[in-house]
Amino acid sequence: MTLRAGIISLHTSPLTQAGSGDSGGMNVYIREFVSSLTQAGVQCDVFVRRWSDELDPVVEVEPGFRVVHVPAGPVDMSKEELPAIVDEFTDWVRNWLEQHPVDVLHANYWLSGVVGHQLKHPMALPLVTTFHTLARVKAEMGDREPQRRVDAEVHVVGCSDVLVANAAEERRQLIELYGADPDRIEIIAPGVDRALFRPGSKAGAREAIDIEDGPLLLFVGRIQPLKGVDIAVQALAELPDPRTRLMIVGGASGLEGSDEVMRIEALIENLGLSDRVLFVPPQPHYALSTYYRAADVVVMPSRSESFGLVALEAAACGRPVVAAAVGGLRTLVDDGVTGYLLEERDPTAYADRIARILEDPVHAAELGAAAAMAAGRYPWSGLAGRLRRVYLDLVEARSPVQC
Repeated sequence: MTLRAGIISLHTSPLTQAGSGDSGGMNVYIREFVSSLTQAGVQCDVFVRRWSDELDPVVEVEPGFRVVHVPAGPVDMSKEELPAIVDEFTDWVRNWLEQHPVDVLHANYWLSGVVGHQLKHPMALPLVTTFHTLARVKAEMGDREPQRRVDAEVHVVGCSDVLVANAAEERRQLIELYGADPDRIEIIAPGVDRALFRPGSKAGAREAIDIEDGPLLLFVGRIQPLKGVDIAVQALAELPDPRTRLMIVGGASGLEGSDEVMRIEALIENLGLSDRVLFVPPQPHYALSTYYRAADVVVMPSRSESFGLVALEAAACGRPVVAAAVGGLRTLVDDGVTGYLLEERDPTAYADRIARILEDPVHAAELGAAAAMAAGRYPWSGLAGRLRRVYLDLVEARSPVQC
């Protein structure tokens, strides 16, 4: 049976480069999971808000994988303004679906969940939702979101036929913080492209990106308070070897992004680290494998992560990760085996774990080898196969949740 899925991704395009603005791991997720779905026999239309006047109305990424650009609101709207155009976006998608029907809707992020919620009943379609981040989880870490987002997430949780959690921790959060029905939650982890992200020569990688020899820490991601770049910088300052450097690959993100970059730059100067911290602009996704291989340790001090694709990609390249014990990172990083997890947001604790790796090459090699082996459990094809089964079960049941 050929399945047709409407993938709602209002603010996240699989065509944009991750690492700056509002583009990040979710962009990679959408591109890779939809590509894998099409290879599993699911035809996908991905509905994305038009974010540039230069975009074609429909872009065929590969056979069975189309990106449909929805004209809703001015092209230059910020992420924070997008709730105002949800109804306009929904109406346009509904008109499209009446001409190009699908069997199931799959919403990604809370804004897309609202769209899916509004389309589900009038079109008699089952709704699958992946939130990626949750407002109440962010609030627990001190990053408060508008109440309208919390209310919307509660409604979408109650109305979705299936909720896809990236890890066991997200499943727990959905149940405890949102009252989700455990029977409607599927834990389906994202994947990693092992043809691209795999162990390789550190020396060759450093030559490719023109970086000198010496201990190298790596941070990959958007620069915003949530990601904890300041913890990585302060940890660097506490490491005993003055040759150690930190490379930050990414750009400012969100309303606080520019201020956070200036704050980080001031922190670097105050700590006397200006010659030891390297800023690299966002890179194409395929190029990140070289940066991972060039590093000795990848640092992820995030306040929250629903999954943490950077940790998985780094592990696949055979690099240990020192990360915050939050969200999916609890699953991806096996403390003391593939890297280290820290409950506390203490730069001294991060410096201690990083030093254990840098000062013991045998231990570092053991962690890296175990990380690469563990990453093999996460193929994108596995996610696609599970999702196809979820879609098929919903279509065959023909009994969407009423709300």
